[in-house]
Amino acid sequence: MREAAERAVPEQLSRFLPPAEGGRPSAVLVLFGEGPAGPDLLLIERARSLRSHAGQPSFPGGALDPEDGDPAGSGPLAAALREAVEETGLDASGVQLFARLPALYIPVSGFVVTPVLGWWRRESPVAVVDPAETGAVFRVPLAELTDPANRAKLRHPSGFTGPAFEVAGRLVWGFTAGVIDRVLHFSGLERPWDTRRTVELSEEAVALSRRHGS
Repeated sequence: MREAAERAVPEQLSRFLPPAEGGRPSAVLVLFGEGPAGPDLLLIERARSLRSHAGQPSFPGGALDPEDGDPAGSGPLAAALREAVEETGLDASGVQLFARLPALYIPVSGFVVTPVLGWWRRESPVAVVDPAETGAVFRVPLAELTDPANRAKLRHPSGFTGPAFEVAGRLVWGFTAGVIDRVLHFSGLERPWDTRRTVELSEEAVALSRRHGS
């Protein structure tokens, strides 16, 4: 997976590339661990009261702070860990960062996001730290993410279409699903699935995305 991440170029990961100028530097932690059901991925559900991407399943993460360092250097690594600690309460000393993907752009929020890949070599308890920021913290086995029965394409009323995963009683879509899709593909974990199968957001999720510009 590390080698695949190091070889990846932005055009292979998303059609939304960072602008030459502007955009808010951000980072997310794509954290793999060994859970009760085998290898898994740590995700959160963003609080429904947030201004952007409200109520969406996502990776822990957020905007870089000045103390995180240079966005072109180690800043995204520091920010990804810091935000994950703030949102889930995990012990950062138990996380080994092993790769980073090229920065990608989220047009609706203006974030330029660097996905940082990590391995949870020494696990610690995780839970919601601040309900105003995070609605839930949960782990998804890779077996569920790679199961063809759980995969689909999402059709948003705005016209957006992209990969989606029906896992852990939730619909993972948008930027997060796109990164998971590419990581599975380039690491060789992806299994053939029916790309004709489509799903739609619930009325509540559509309302949240429209209200907050997700």
